[in-house]
Amino acid sequence: MITILDGGMGQELIARSAARPTPLWATKVLLDEPELVRAVHDDFFAAGAMVATTNSYAIHHDRLIAAGLDEQFEPLHRAACEIACASRDAAEVGSVAGAIGPLFGSYQTGPLPHDAVDRFAEICRIQAPYVDHFLIETVSALAHVDATLEGATGHEKPIWLSVSVDDYDGTKLRSGEPLEHVVDRIDRADALLVNCATPEAVTMAVDVIKGCGKPFGAYANGFTEITQSFVQVGATVQELSARTDLTPAAYADFAEDWAQMEATIIGGCCEVGPAHIAEIVRRLT
Repeated sequence: MITILDGGMGQELIARSAARPTPLWATKVLLDEPELVRAVHDDFFAAGAMVATTNSYAIHHDRLIAAGLDEQFEPLHRAACEIACASRDAAEVGSVAGAIGPLFGSYQTGPLPHDAVDRFAEICRIQAPYVDHFLIETVSALAHVDATLEGATGHEKPIWLSVSVDDYDGTKLRSGEPLEHVVDRIDRADALLVNCATPEAVTMAVDVIKGCGKPFGAYANGFTEITQSFVQVGATVQELSARTDLTPAAYADFAEDWAQMEATIIGGCCEVGPAHIAEIVRRLT
């Protein structure tokens, strides 16, 4: 059986909100327009998704401190979880994944702070009463794999680890380290996925992780590429451009390829919306 994930929350919110993107990304919408977050969850469930991923990816102290909002850290995590749970309950189907994004921003590969494990563990403690499992997303370096898994361990929830690979060579993490080395260090994970790279790179990556001995899967993005300017701390998604060729049908072609490689967890990341998920559901379930 294939578990169908939802698509990209952040880009859906940006498309639906009149507000300009900020470094807080979807967290700003959670603060100002929480009804949009609920609507996105509802639309993905209506499309046939089986998992609601909480809008908590970017809720980290480093981002909130920069915006003068650190006192909102725990309330924001709870709100993101409560909205996702309410949507799941209304749909009467599926599960909730607690999203945990990278410190300092997506695709970061540099040294982590000394308290990185504690930072991830703090998020897990807050989310654990609400979510069905943790979804650690867009991990881009081996040291980050170790820290996130350690932080997520011990909370009595399954851990899904998702790594991000180079847009042009899916056999490598964004750090340049071999993806195959991730497979050697996932004893604490319950599933291994690849996310937030081009579908072409993700297909290469699935071929690497398919022998990991755990449930595995993929959810690619719809950007042309991740630019160097976006990797800088404080950048916004205005630095990136969406592909025009990645229609629901085209994206579902990639999803079928992943399923043929025996992936059992498939969905979408940034720029993959409800229409894409509906087409995946039509073909794979």
